[in-house]
Amino acid sequence: MTFKKAIIAMAFSAATATTAHAAISTNAPSANSGTVTFEGLIIDAPCSIAPGEDDQTVDLGQVANAGLMANNNTGESSPVSFDIQLDNCIITTKDSVDVIFTGGASQYDAESLALNGSAEGAYILMTDASGQKVKLNTATSTQTLVDGQNRLQFSARLKGGGASATVVPGSYSSVAGFQLNYQ
Repeated sequence: MTFKKAIIAMAFSAATATTAHAAISTNAPSANSGTVTFEGLIIDAPCSIAPGEDDQTVDLGQVANAGLMANNNTGESSPVSFDIQLDNCIITTKDSVDVIFTGGASQYDAESLALNGSAEGAYILMTDASGQKVKLNTATSTQTLVDGQNRLQFSARLKGGGASATVVPGSYSSVAGFQLNYQ
């Protein structure tokens, strides 16, 4: 083999090895590896909704049917608080907010959330920080905002459906959407 052919052969071998190594390190799955996906939404608003506050689960716990059947089936569970935290608020012209909650309306109270699942005879009653009933599809009381963090406070409880309701034990869920309306 001539010197020139030997150099060409060595260059070809090095290029092939480098290409093969690159293919292995970028395409082959490896132990102790994974991916991280970042996602979100840029909104036109004076405040950011804190991470995790836009998709919450509120556990109302295990509620005895006897408590919901009290007082002619209008008994209530203990309230469970939940918040919508607003971060990085920069107040210029829009310095207040109200919230509109949406969801499936209960047959026992059309302004409150229905239960979905095997449990029956009750509904989810929401209130604001002042104890006022939150009505579905209706703006809550307006809350004044300040620069920085703001916490919109609410609570939810189960309430018996009334004299015509039969409270049936079982599991349930209910989803309420919310819309912030800045003024």
